Amino acid sequence: MDYKTAMKHISKGQFKPVYIAYGAESYLIQELIARLTDKLIEPEHKAFAVSRYDLTETPVDAVIEEAETLPFMVPSKLVVATNALFLTGAKESGKVEHSLERLADYLKSPVDFSIIVFTVEADKLDERKKIVKALKEADALVSCAMLSADELTGWVNQEAGKAGFSFGPGVAEQLILYTGTSLQALVKEVEKCALYVGQGGTLQADDLEQLVTRSIEQNIFLLIEHIVQVKLDQAFTMLSELIRRKEEPIKIVMLIARQFRIMFQVKDLMQQGYSQQQIAGQLGLHPYGVKVAAGQANKFELKQLADILQQLADLDYRMKSGKIDKVLGLEMFLLRLAS
Repeated sequence: MDYKTAMKHISKGQFKPVYIAYGAESYLIQELIARLTDKLIEPEHKAFAVSRYDLTETPVDAVIEEAETLPFMVPSKLVVATNALFLTGAKESGKVEHSLERLADYLKSPVDFSIIVFTVEADKLDERKKIVKALKEADALVSCAMLSADELTGWVNQEAGKAGFSFGPGVAEQLILYTGTSLQALVKEVEKCALYVGQGGTLQADDLEQLVTRSIEQNIFLLIEHIVQVKLDQAFTMLSELIRRKEEPIKIVMLIARQFRIMFQVKDLMQQGYSQQQIAGQLGLHPYGVKVAAGQANKFELKQLADILQQLADLDYRMKSGKIDKVLGLEMFLLRLAS
């Protein structure tokens, strides 16, 4: 099942005896554990009712023994076991021996007073393994994958609603552009926005400019967006700000080249018929980043993007060899790009 389905069932008090929470989005994994804890355990019982293990140090046998031990002074127990690498194709260190037969037997007759949550930050489990097949048959697998571009925007708006405010038109997307796609970082920024705008308020784009501190990577992202939209004044203002902050021009060129390389790869793969979700998986990027890169790449032909990458390689060489002033070289590149 996916994360949303699992959370709906948990909210209704419908629990599985064993969960395998896997995927690249660690924030969702922690949210699943938090929801289980809130629904299953009374706040005053948490010290007695929640146990945590690291499977790189503890065998799975010990986790199951803990689950089968009657709870002390509490009606139910939650056992959390992290780093379940034995469910993936990853090579293990071999320091800990795991009895997977023991886990398979437990799945057949789990106790009714404990819930076990195994977690592993991996995009896929190794479905060739018998234990993974058994867990799948038990409907224990919960995919906590990265959100799609549309899901991410919806999630940000949902978090704002929980905090008691709303974003103005396009501001949620702007927040993602400024902050990046890390859910943990986005939650912190949403909390900051909630404090600023107050209950029932609406955050506008001008407010966001004052609140969010952008990383250099996000500034480069926006710099390219200004160029693509032919907003030269804003592009040069942003470049001047980066230089004023003592950002190294060679690093700026490297980051610009990285974004144009992504644009080239995205456009090339889209022309081959790949979907944005497939491209995200193939390039190891967040789907939201692919969506924005695809929009930027629409302004260029594939050959133009290849020519731009060559220009950046030449500029990098001339900067490093002292054949051109670094800032002047960057400004000339932006002027050529805009023309």
